[in-house]
Amino acid sequence: MTDLRGDAHRQYIRRMFGRIAERYDLLNRIMTFGRDRHWRRQLVSQLHLQAGERIIDLGTGTGDLALDILQQQPNALVIAADLTPEMVHIGRSRPGSAHVRWVIADADHLPFKTSSFDALISGFLLRNLGELPRSLVEQRRVLRTEGRWAALDTTPPANNILKPFINLYLNTVIPIAGSLLTGDRDAYRYLPASTQAFLPPAAMLAALSRAGFQQPAFSLRMLGTIALYTARKA
Repeated sequence: MTDLRGDAHRQYIRRMFGRIAERYDLLNRIMTFGRDRHWRRQLVSQLHLQAGERIIDLGTGTGDLALDILQQQPNALVIAADLTPEMVHIGRSRPGSAHVRWVIADADHLPFKTSSFDALISGFLLRNLGELPRSLVEQRRVLRTEGRWAALDTTPPANNILKPFINLYLNTVIPIAGSLLTGDRDAYRYLPASTQAFLPPAAMLAALSRAGFQQPAFSLRMLGTIALYTARKA
């Protein structure tokens, strides 16, 4: 389903994540061997947040990044936005969630005024967007001048000796584990496919530049299969 675009893609993503919302966090921990929590904390630290700043966690899921932001900067104003109501419902029930403002929002059409936020962050959102260039322009729009941007996402396997083993993990292990734990094999076929179809880091930096971001940069984790991206709005 990675070839869908526009509203069809949006509705597919919304329904899929709605179906797996109850087990989404558990599968993330299993698929990343528990490292995703560490990567999220690293990503938040790269924003260098200050007291009183307004931050949006876009594609928040159940709010991992939003809650990590409040742990590192308790005096921040955090908006957690996601397309999937089932994810937001779970997020609202988590400890500390009362200090987060939860919003149902489409990343391609953000319901916020221009220059609303000091920083924008996302985790495993970018590869699920049906219109990445449009969303990047929207994300830049809602940032103030000199606002910071950061994202965590998967990257396609590089052409090296590890690629066959990584592809085996993506195409066999993840679908089987996802099917056993959620009963939704289709979702956990889509997720590896979306990784393999997504932009490699250099192309992602070029997309950020085309959207008007400055100083795009990345660093890799987990044998080059995870990227942490940062950029700024000039």
